[in-house]
Amino acid sequence: MKKKGIRCQKVEYWNGFARKRIDLFGIIDIIALTPKGVVGIQVCGADFQPHIRKMTEENWDATRDWLETPGTTLILWSWRKVKAKRGGKRSIYKPRYQEITENDLLED
Repeated sequence: MKKKGIRCQKVEYWNGFARKRIDLFGIIDIIALTPKGVVGIQVCGADFQPHIRKMTEENWDATRDWLETPGTTLILWSWRKVKAKRGGKRSIYKPRYQEITENDLLED
C-alpha cells in the first residue's frame, strides 16, 4: 500500500504480559487513509473463515460500530502459499480480499 502512495499504519501491538497480539478494537491490524475514507484491515494467513467469525460474531459490536461510522470500510486480507506453476516447485503468496459489510454481521 505504501508503494501505491496510500498512507497506512500498523495498529496491532504485542502485549508481553498477556503474551498475545492485540488488534485495534479487536478487529483491525492496519489503518489506511484513502481518498474514499478510512479503511480498517485485518490480515491473516490461510485461516480465512476463523477471522470472518472473529469479525462478524465474536466482535460484531466493534465491527458494527466501525461500519456505522461515516467514511469507513473494513477489509479482511488473507495470504496463502500456492504453486507458481501447476506441477512446479516454486511457491508464491497469493492474496484473498473480502470487504466486510453490515450484511455479514449476525444480530443477537
